[in-house]
Amino acid sequence: MPSRSFSLVSVIVILCAASNLAFAQHISGFDKSRVEGMLDEIQKDIKKHYYDPTMHGLDWDAEVRAAKKKIDDSPSLNMAMSHLAALLDKLNDSHTFFLPPPRPYTHDFGYYESMVGDRCYITRVRPGSDAEKKGVQVGDEVLAINGFTPLRQNLWKMHFVFRGLRPQPSLDLELKSPASAEKKLTVDAKEVQYQRIQNNILDYLFDQIRLAESERAMENKPLVDLGSGVAIFKYQSFSDNEESVDKILKELKPYKAVILDLRGNPGGAVVTLKWFLSGFFDNSIQIGDRVTREVKDRTPMVTKPDEKRFIPAKLFVLVDSQSASAAEIFAKTIQLQKRGVILGDVSSGSVMEARRYQYTSGLDVVTFYGASITDADVIMPDGKSIERVGVTPDIVVLPTGADLAAHRDPVIAKAAELAGANITPDKAGTLYPDVWPKQ
Repeated sequence: MPSRSFSLVSVIVILCAASNLAFAQHISGFDKSRVEGMLDEIQKDIKKHYYDPTMHGLDWDAEVRAAKKKIDDSPSLNMAMSHLAALLDKLNDSHTFFLPPPRPYTHDFGYYESMVGDRCYITRVRPGSDAEKKGVQVGDEVLAINGFTPLRQNLWKMHFVFRGLRPQPSLDLELKSPASAEKKLTVDAKEVQYQRIQNNILDYLFDQIRLAESERAMENKPLVDLGSGVAIFKYQSFSDNEESVDKILKELKPYKAVILDLRGNPGGAVVTLKWFLSGFFDNSIQIGDRVTREVKDRTPMVTKPDEKRFIPAKLFVLVDSQSASAAEIFAKTIQLQKRGVILGDVSSGSVMEARRYQYTSGLDVVTFYGASITDADVIMPDGKSIERVGVTPDIVVLPTGADLAAHRDPVIAKAAELAGANITPDKAGTLYPDVWPKQ
């Protein structure tokens, strides 16, 4: 059984020691100074803008000096940039991280995994991919990725390192099928070229977001009538404008009970969150306080009631480990206000507000890089932050590996039962079929 835990520092050392990494090239003195310049730019903005001026008790200046020493001792450019990323990781903040120079390609491994409870499962496999050919199947439990045990607190770091910071040509997987058979596989990545030149880090980020959204594309409409006056609406991200939100609310208004499926929803804009939430309350409510580095700067986040937009339906909200940011705040607000029932799995615990900073390095050949820096936390009306904590559902419903393999959805089925509709887990699993766009 795998026993290694995952941190950016530990994996960087192991990756850079591997002799088969063709991209672990020798680093020149010029490149070392360039990475140190990147560190200087980013760490100054962190000291200036990071929401906690105490840096969670870290001796930030000492950590910066130590990172510079490691960069100076680095044998490769990737190792040097990895030490920069590891410095930011010491803050243990979901929204503060290094954005390395964009590459002209991305690696597609043909599968996705996610946490369900305390276990990691394969949740999607691309037809025709190397993963499918090698025997990776939906419902397989992931015991290890490149020798590291996936946990709730580190799976996102694995994605960041293996697929972003240091894209791997292949991944070694240790899996266990729903029938308890264990298997070890090496899955090769497919290199997908970008369709246009990435001339800045923000273009790169938006292309990554568009790619992720297209991977989650649905063939059918997000609203499904379950009968008996119950509807389910799958909301994929809080990225709509006010007009689009009003159209959604208008569609939901005729129903006596509404199931909002926020599973996999990564969040989005605060303005969308406030506008969407206001449709489910007939009075003004305080979502929370936005707290910045200034001690006295505590700004209430409130909604404005609008009788014409109000949805009086019973409300059931579904969340999982990939529900993040605005999706989590929405669910927590509904829970604290006792407006509805939350079902599913504990959410991501990634609710900070952050800004993206873009930088350039070089004159003749310009390199773009960046950083995401948290500038505010959100304190809920109960006086607590849900960063690194997440939202615990009122009713925990976790699909098993066998459920995932059979495409059953017990979460929707349970919510429908509570709402007054009748749908089996098997039928619920067909409402939003898995769709992979062509590459």
